[in-house]
Amino acid sequence: MINLKEYGFYDYFEKQINSEEKEEGIIPARVVSVQKESYKIVSEYGENNAKLKGSNFYQDSKYQIYPAVGDFVLIKPNSMGDDIIYRVLNRQSYFSRLNPTLRNNIASASEQIVAANFDYVFIMASLNHDFNIRRLERYLAAAWQSGGTPVVLLTKADLCNNYEDMVYQVKEIAPAVEVLAISALTGLGMEDLNRFLKPCKTLVFLGSSGIGKSSLVNALAKEQLMKVNIIREEDSKGHHTTTYRQLFKLENGVLIIDTPGMRELGMWDVEVGLGETFSDIEELTNQCRFHDCSHKAEPGCAVKEALENGTLTTERWKSYEKLLKESKYSAKKADFMKRMSKNNKNAMKLQHNPKIKYDGE
Repeated sequence: MINLKEYGFYDYFEKQINSEEKEEGIIPARVVSVQKESYKIVSEYGENNAKLKGSNFYQDSKYQIYPAVGDFVLIKPNSMGDDIIYRVLNRQSYFSRLNPTLRNNIASASEQIVAANFDYVFIMASLNHDFNIRRLERYLAAAWQSGGTPVVLLTKADLCNNYEDMVYQVKEIAPAVEVLAISALTGLGMEDLNRFLKPCKTLVFLGSSGIGKSSLVNALAKEQLMKVNIIREEDSKGHHTTTYRQLFKLENGVLIIDTPGMRELGMWDVEVGLGETFSDIEELTNQCRFHDCSHKAEPGCAVKEALENGTLTTERWKSYEKLLKESKYSAKKADFMKRMSKNNKNAMKLQHNPKIKYDGE
């Protein structure tokens, strides 16, 4: 039998299982891959396919959180077929983004959970045409928000003669984050990863296509777990090697969540993440003479002063403004969804008991 503690299961999750569930034979499991509505999980009985219990997740159910890779779930084992997922346990950490297929309409836009229950977020950028400071700021904001510890990995250092300069550029915008230049091909910098590679610890790999996520997984596993695609040299564009999110357990006990390359990372709820990523700017805004300063024409504006004397670059300020705007949009969406959920519940109560006064907005 498998010891689920080797997959990161500990007291935080154990305490969420009530006695009635235990008596019914419901046990914990971890989601190791998701393809649309098809799940693969690992429990004390090993790996198996699983599906959602319809009455728990659909039909105006009390469970509105659907499983993502890395989630711990409660299942009813089924030796004759698919296990049945009853519910998702509260997450220790999770990484999310604005659903890219539904982002243009506040009534339909939603949060998309990318991965859950990890210790470290490996934000990966290749030292070729993919290197983009503004994109890294976006990933850093979401990583800080997730509850995991961000680590920036600059991959393919063997192809770059001045990778030290790029490491310096990243450290300028992320002084509190570990920034490492590595090469899965030559082994450069790989030993620096050992401090994060501990048994039962979960790492999530994030980044765009063609940055070397699959190569790094193979290098850490010391075997060919994943296919590696060749990128176009003229623009460093890659194809998706990883086509769906999946969790690997390496022989040394390290758990890795690999994700498909992201063409875009729309912000969802990143208020905390923005504060961590742009702590220098938020400190400046607190120094403005007026607490509601728009940082445009008011006297005593610390942001304007920093822009004028060069201690704050225009590019970084614009990046902050853009991400802040996206974050406010998402907050507005979250509030809209909360009100809609409340109204729907009130409508259901009214339908079943006409004597209840409906207080919809």
